[in-house]
Amino acid sequence: MTEDFLIGTYTNKTSQGIYRVTLENNQLKLPRLAVRLLKPSYLQVGANHLVYTIKKEIDGQKGVAIYELKDEGPANAQLVKEELFNGPSPAYVGLDEKRHLLFGANYHGSRIDVFDLGEDNRDLKRVDSVTHTGKVGPRPEQNIPHVHYADVTPDGRLITCDLGLDLVTVYDILSDGTLKEVSRYQTDPGCGPRHLVFHPDGKTVYLLDELSSELEVLTYDQNTARLERIQILKTIPSTWTKHNGAGAIRISSDGKYLYTSNRGENTIAVFRILLDHTVEHLQSIDTEGDYPRDFNFSQDENFIIAANQNSDSLTLFQRNPNTGKLTLLQAEIPCPEPICVQHY
Repeated sequence: MTEDFLIGTYTNKTSQGIYRVTLENNQLKLPRLAVRLLKPSYLQVGANHLVYTIKKEIDGQKGVAIYELKDEGPANAQLVKEELFNGPSPAYVGLDEKRHLLFGANYHGSRIDVFDLGEDNRDLKRVDSVTHTGKVGPRPEQNIPHVHYADVTPDGRLITCDLGLDLVTVYDILSDGTLKEVSRYQTDPGCGPRHLVFHPDGKTVYLLDELSSELEVLTYDQNTARLERIQILKTIPSTWTKHNGAGAIRISSDGKYLYTSNRGENTIAVFRILLDHTVEHLQSIDTEGDYPRDFNFSQDENFIIAANQNSDSLTLFQRNPNTGKLTLLQAEIPCPEPICVQHY
């Protein structure tokens, strides 16, 4: 089996952009530069290998861009379209190819941007921008509203996480791409919701709270878009007293296992999903690196690749699909400032 992944990075130190890494014979090869650009901190890969990414220019303008990777090497990465603006760049991009839309969660700008991709998904035109306002949480990181996530629900709405407001908001997406708020879910003060995933049944949401290092299990009513909590638990041991920030969350396609990353404890936490969709902790495994900001499955879900931002490294785990548990295969694979892992 051979499979490629794209790694989004910061470019504060030695990174030069987006990197490409190959998984072959149960091992990761050394990453190589795929797209040369500034601050491609998050990305999505669409059909025909179009890459939708965050971008920064030397003059300070920031926004989103589309690249097409024709062949190996940064010289063959062709810029298809970009939409840049003054002010902070998004922290996350969500993709809806069916409706030809791209969503930007702007953490420092406290807003959601919606971009029309055109019929061939190769265009970029901002069609809506919704700014979040309201009472922020009690923690120092919650100085303003911080939209950290914006992506499509299984029933075709947009759902967002606001770390600053301790808020999850659901929007209807109108025919012209504009947003209409439908429901709100308020976490406990200081939780700092960061990312979420849906169970394959489309009726359960697993919400990861960065600041409190907690996992919330929520029911989702597809008629009203209302969210209600049925469980909350820590992603780190009760004995952990040092700083930790929950990072990424993924769910297996069979809906049986859930995974979260812990930046501080530097682990991937594994949870079993029970018949009532609540979870129980199974395992916490060291990533052998510092600050695992993101991770992702291989296509067959037999492997997980973790991106350790502060130690400039990747880690490869083998995953047992029957038990959900992880085994370390390969550690300290050099990769500069990795913070996003996506299939290519």
